[in-house]
Amino acid sequence: MSKPTILEVCTSPDLGGLELYMAQTARALHGTFNVISVISDNSKLATYLDKDNCIELEKKSKLFIYFSANKLAKIIDKYNVKIIHIHWTKDIPLVVLGKLLSVSKPKIVQSRHMTMTRFKKDFYHKFLYKNIALLLPVTNQVHEQLKKFISTDVIPKVITLYPGVESNEELTQEQRNVLKRKLKFEDENFNIVMVGRINHNKGQYLLIDAIEVLIEKGINVKAYFIGNAMNRNYLNKLKMKVKNKNLENYIEFLGFMNNVNEVYQISDAMVLASKKETFGLVLVEAMMASTAVIGSNSGGVVEIIDDEKNGLLFETENSVSLGEKIELLIKEETLSNKIIIAAKVKALDKFESKKQLEKLITLFYKELLS
Repeated sequence: MSKPTILEVCTSPDLGGLELYMAQTARALHGTFNVISVISDNSKLATYLDKDNCIELEKKSKLFIYFSANKLAKIIDKYNVKIIHIHWTKDIPLVVLGKLLSVSKPKIVQSRHMTMTRFKKDFYHKFLYKNIALLLPVTNQVHEQLKKFISTDVIPKVITLYPGVESNEELTQEQRNVLKRKLKFEDENFNIVMVGRINHNKGQYLLIDAIEVLIEKGINVKAYFIGNAMNRNYLNKLKMKVKNKNLENYIEFLGFMNNVNEVYQISDAMVLASKKETFGLVLVEAMMASTAVIGSNSGGVVEIIDDEKNGLLFETENSVSLGEKIELLIKEETLSNKIIIAAKVKALDKFESKKQLEKLITLFYKELLS
């Protein structure tokens, strides 16, 4: 019996948790399915995917979406695609039109990584969601939003499925020492890492303000920001803020890094300070690496962190609260150790990639291929 063919589609030009999850899923599904990845011709994802099973689609403007959709339809029919798996919400119109133009008429499933904040009950959105077979929100919060905002007469089946995170091999002590020297981590400091796109909504400025207060208190602390700058002007403002506060010796901007899971292993804590994070995959990655985590008490973060059990929650957009939580971790070593152990247990139990992949495969067969 031949394996069904799946299209993993993500034409986003960015490179963050959503995009990397698409690449991880595409790689993981190989073996169970024939997997073909479709990305845009300006995508940063190409290096993360099997080039022999990856197709770059030239994206046209919204006015010419028909031409891109027609190319997608030809791909669908050429490979007799049974399922199209979408990750980026902006791909929905393209994929729906591609499906309708195809002969194969595959089932469409979307992993919903972003929140939904307004009603989608107009004719256009009803038309789109009527052509989707399954929605997989990444948190229970998003699940409830989909139920609330999509018209009941067209809403597809909705099942929450957390993104999976792989458990990585531990570095040896020598490897840790080498990485520490490379990134200027010093043992006398409490080293904090923040991972994610460099933009205002991620809240890097909050950690800078918290670091300033901690330094004034005489606490040895240093912060490292890892991620692409979505807006160079914002990055420059952050760097100027650091300079004006005389914090150049306490804050580093490292840019995008491929070995972030190794960096977690030499860090004392990982902070997620987003105003409204849909899930918070970086938190789970850090928990899996036995790194203490601190997150803002909003969005999907509260489904990951149980405050003072497997992590700490601070008041959203409040740098004072963030600083207090960092100080608590530094001063309460017993609490910190307890949090780290409990975090690893929860990460393995609820978010481990193999378990989530098995759930995804089961859903594909049960809901879309039966």
